[in-house]
Amino acid sequence: MAAKHHQILIVGGGAAGITVAARLRKLDHDHALDIAVIEPSDSHYYQAAFTLVGGGAYDLEDTRRDTKDLIPDSVTWIKDAVTTFSPDTNTVTLASGTTVSYSYLVVCAGLQINWSAIKGLKEYIGRYGVCSNYSAGTVEYTFELLKGLKPGAKAVFTQAPMPIKCPGAPQKAVYLAADYLSKSGIREHCDVRFLTATPGIFGVPFYAKELVKVAARHKIPVSYNHTLVEIDGRKRKATFNITAGEQNGQTVTLDYDMLHVTPPQSAPDFIKGSPLANATGFVDVHANSLQHLKYKNVFSLGDAAGTANSKTAAAVRKQAPVVVRNLLHLINGGAIEEAYDGYGACPLTTGYGKVLMAEFIYGGKPTPTLPLDPRKERYVNWWIKTTGLPLLYWDYMLKGNETFPAHNTGYVEPTA
Repeated sequence: MAAKHHQILIVGGGAAGITVAARLRKLDHDHALDIAVIEPSDSHYYQAAFTLVGGGAYDLEDTRRDTKDLIPDSVTWIKDAVTTFSPDTNTVTLASGTTVSYSYLVVCAGLQINWSAIKGLKEYIGRYGVCSNYSAGTVEYTFELLKGLKPGAKAVFTQAPMPIKCPGAPQKAVYLAADYLSKSGIREHCDVRFLTATPGIFGVPFYAKELVKVAARHKIPVSYNHTLVEIDGRKRKATFNITAGEQNGQTVTLDYDMLHVTPPQSAPDFIKGSPLANATGFVDVHANSLQHLKYKNVFSLGDAAGTANSKTAAAVRKQAPVVVRNLLHLINGGAIEEAYDGYGACPLTTGYGKVLMAEFIYGGKPTPTLPLDPRKERYVNWWIKTTGLPLLYWDYMLKGNETFPAHNTGYVEPTA
């Protein structure tokens, strides 16, 4: 099909793509920039609330908006999917066969969920007690199962190897489940456990110390270096590979009534196999400028970017202004800024009404926004998680407003 051209082409209409498009348009008062967003989905979800939906504390429909209502005015929506990148000719090819050329490219296509990577997961997800908060189509089943647990039930929660969206989300699910069972009066009669493929409970030691205590308070045994590899839904059995320690190489099979699965995730296939990818399959960009290391008219942010930050919407909130400024610098002949410091945030829901607000930058340095000890679980953080952050997402971030509080990069870790 005939080629089309856009000055700025954004691949992905999720949190990152919409935010970049909206911010560009807000700064482009004369609408001189020709901007297009490639996004195949009609629905846009605020995925950060999926854990709350799985815990019965949020309605799924409140996480959804129509994509057409979020694409900024005068930004072209190309309702299609990219299949190949050809950065040497500044073109992409779409599933429809159309070729689109560009002057500048922003890649923010998110993560790909690999349901087929665990034997039996694709077959049993959404039934036979197998649930996941990682999909709009499966998240409501999580709470359905949780409500149906009886004394003597076995609830197993898993975490896949990195990378995954919001590395704290798998344990948020298990804490809410334990708290729900406590409020239902049957916690002491249920077996609730958490098995993670990672060597620790959280990647930032400052917060991990506190989360170990949270798991202990909920009486949740945590098994590290345990990777879910097979599900037999009809027999309600889950098998794990042990990847470290004395049992390295062995497997263990657990019975379950409820199995919450964090599915394996990766860069999308069309990025992994492209000239834009690094050795891990993600877009090969500078950690601070988010500019591609080889193709200088290409930027990437969000989950698809090959940066070492936590893959969260909070990271996008700080990355998007850097990408927008650098795009405009490049267009106008200015110098590229290396302004992104690796900021990420994870509001760790440790129970109903309790959230530990983990904020950090590259190197795992804590950078709290509020002048409060970030190691503490607080109700105000629950309000921020359930009310404040959704408002910030829909009404500020996705509308291109850069009115966000600064995080405290000069934070000094408490000694007690």
